[in-house]
Amino acid sequence: MVSTVMTFALTGLEAVPVRVEAHVANGTVGMTVVGLPSGAVRESRERVRAAFHALGLSLPAKRITINLSPADIAKDGSHYDLPIALGLLAAMGAIPSDAGDGLAVMGELGLDGAVRPVNGCLPAAIQASSLGLRGFVCPQGNAGEAAWAGGNLGVVGVENLGQLIRHVRGDEVVPPATAGTATPTTITDTAKDLRDIRGQESAKRAAEIAAAGGHHLLMSGPPGSGKSMLASRLPGLLPPLSAPEALEISMIHSVAGTLGGEGLVRTRPFRDPHHSASSVALTGGGLKAKPGEMSLAHRGVLFLDELPEFPRQVLETLRQPLETGTITISRANSHVTYPARFQLIAAMNPCPCGYLGDPKQGCKRQNTCAADYQNRLSGPLLDRFDLKISVPAVKTSDLSLPPAKEGTAEVKARVAAARNLQHTRYGARAVCNAELQGAMLDEFCPLDAESRALVNTAADKLGLSARGYHRVLRVARTIADLAGEPAIARPHVAEALAYRVG
Repeated sequence: MVSTVMTFALTGLEAVPVRVEAHVANGTVGMTVVGLPSGAVRESRERVRAAFHALGLSLPAKRITINLSPADIAKDGSHYDLPIALGLLAAMGAIPSDAGDGLAVMGELGLDGAVRPVNGCLPAAIQASSLGLRGFVCPQGNAGEAAWAGGNLGVVGVENLGQLIRHVRGDEVVPPATAGTATPTTITDTAKDLRDIRGQESAKRAAEIAAAGGHHLLMSGPPGSGKSMLASRLPGLLPPLSAPEALEISMIHSVAGTLGGEGLVRTRPFRDPHHSASSVALTGGGLKAKPGEMSLAHRGVLFLDELPEFPRQVLETLRQPLETGTITISRANSHVTYPARFQLIAAMNPCPCGYLGDPKQGCKRQNTCAADYQNRLSGPLLDRFDLKISVPAVKTSDLSLPPAKEGTAEVKARVAAARNLQHTRYGARAVCNAELQGAMLDEFCPLDAESRALVNTAADKLGLSARGYHRVLRVARTIADLAGEPAIARPHVAEALAYRVG
C-alpha cells in the first residue's frame, strides 16, 4: 500500500512542495529513504522508529520505502520526520488512508514521540495557503507563526505524535491555531529616549533626517561622545511596521530560527554585530545558507560600532546590498537570495586612540594616525553613506544641563509626518526617499535654478560622484519633507551638502 503526505523543501524564503510517499511491501526488512536526502533526513528513520516505540507501536516486519519527490531537489532538515511518520501510519493502516489528503505537514520528532519546533514554518504555511490546501499541521511551538499565513488554511499545532493520530482518527479535535487580532506595531523602548543625550543637537538633527528618509548615517567622534547612545535610540524614531513588512521580516526570522513565540516580529529589527563578526555572519551562508545580520536587519537598523575595526573583506560585502536591497548567497549546493533593505548606522573614532583634534587629550601621532586608521574604509563604501557627521566630545557643562524639551516622542511625530508624505507621494513605488532610483529622482527631486547652481558648484569642489550627487538629492528631499515643503529649495540642498563633508 502507498500513502502520500505533502511537505516542503525550504530554499531561502521559498517553500517548494515535496510529496512523501510511504510504501510497505513484502521483502527485505528495513526502512529506506530515497530522493536526495541529507544526513539529517536519513536519521529520520531512527527518530520515527523510536517515536513509534514510545507510543507502543511497532513497524511491520516488511520492506518500507519512503520516497521524497521530486527527486532532483535536495532535502535537508528534521522537519520531514512528522510527514514520514504520518505517511507510514497510513500505509500501515493505523490511520485512514486519506488522512493526509489536502494537508501539508512539518515537524521534528523526539525519541519520546514529542513534536518539536522547526525553522521555516511561516513561509511553508504561506505556500500551503497559496496552493489551496485545507490544512497545515506543525509543532505547537510553530502554530502561532504559521497561523499568520491567512486565507482558508486551517493551522493545527500538535504537541506529540499520539495527539496527531487521535486528531486524524477523529478521537480528539485539536482546535485550529489563531493568529490573533493585534496589529503589528513598533514597541518603543521608553528607557531609551533622546532626552538622555545632553547636547549634540546637530547629531540629533542628523538622526532625525536619517529616520525620516531611511538614510545611511556615519558618525565619527571621540570615545564617550554619545554615538552608540544615539544609534540605539534611532529605532524608536522609525514608523510602525506595516502588516506586509511584519510578515516579510517574520519569514526571514522563521527561516533563521529566531522568531519568537508571539508569531510575528512586531518591532523593527536592530542588529548590532561585534566587529569580530565574519563575512558569513554578516551576509549569511553556512551549510544551510541561512540569513545573516544584513537580512535579519531587513526593514530595520544594522548598527556597526567601531566600523574600521571590522575586517575590510567583511565591510566590502555591504556594498552590493546597500544598492540593491538584496543579498545573494551562492554555494556549491544552494543559490539563495534574501531581502536586505536595511538602514546602515555606523560609528567610528577618528583614530585608534580616539582623541584626534581634542585640545585636552591630543592624539600623539596626529594626521598619520588618522590617515592609517581611516584608510581601512574604502572610498566606495564611504560613498554609500548619505550622511556623514562629526560628533564632538561632550562638555562637562552640558552634562549638568536639564533634559532637552524634545524627546523621542516629539521627534518621532515629525518623522511620521514626513514618512506619511512619502507614502502618499510614492504609493507602492517606494517606501522612503532613500529608495528613489532613476526616473523617480527626476520626477520627485526637481531643483530650481538656484539650487541646481549650488549643488553643481559643490559637486565640483567636493568631487562628488554620480552616486554622491543622487544621495544629496534624496537627503534634500527628506529635509524638505520634514519642513513640510512641497519643493526642494536652496536651504535644503545646502544642509544636505553639509552632511556629505562630514
